[in-house]
Amino acid sequence: MTIDSAKLRALYGTPGDLAARKILTRLDAHCRRFVELSPFLVLGTSDAQGRQDVSPRGDAPGFVRVLDERTLLLPDRPGNNRVDSLGNVAMQPQVALLFFVPGVDETLRVNGTADIVTDPDLLAPSAVNGKLPRSGLLIAIEECFLHCGKALIRSRLWDPAQRIERRSFPTLARMIADQIAGVDPLDAERVVDDSYRNTLY
Repeated sequence: MTIDSAKLRALYGTPGDLAARKILTRLDAHCRRFVELSPFLVLGTSDAQGRQDVSPRGDAPGFVRVLDERTLLLPDRPGNNRVDSLGNVAMQPQVALLFFVPGVDETLRVNGTADIVTDPDLLAPSAVNGKLPRSGLLIAIEECFLHCGKALIRSRLWDPAQRIERRSFPTLARMIADQIAGVDPLDAERVVDDSYRNTLY
């Protein structure tokens, strides 16, 4: 059964006062500090047809630079060169970001528009080990707000006791070899290991 927006609102009722009023149009001191402490975020984009994509982004805390209260710079680190997120932004600039800080159950949500930038002067402060990012996303903030910690509390995400024994789950290379016919698992292990060791930046 499809539920329209009116039935959905009737099902859930109206949001509480704090939830309804917490949306900001610029980073305040708390949001800015959250970005500065965050080593990890999830980036949401969509293509011209509205098909969605989410992608993890991570580096040392502060890797997302706060240029001013309405502007962020997200450097692009080496990946698999599929450029799913960047390709989407080239077609449709709306983006959503969800910032995490280890040990903090709350998250920070940022929505806005992004431009792909390649200006060396703009990207220079994001260089690591002398290596400049090939590009970055210059994000104009439209709204930002802190999100309550219920999901992370329920999941016990930061609880060390929740961590699985890594050897109990296959490696990325092993899973890819199982998924793609003709891929040698040992070759895949070498490729993945080399990428982790030598092309993080």
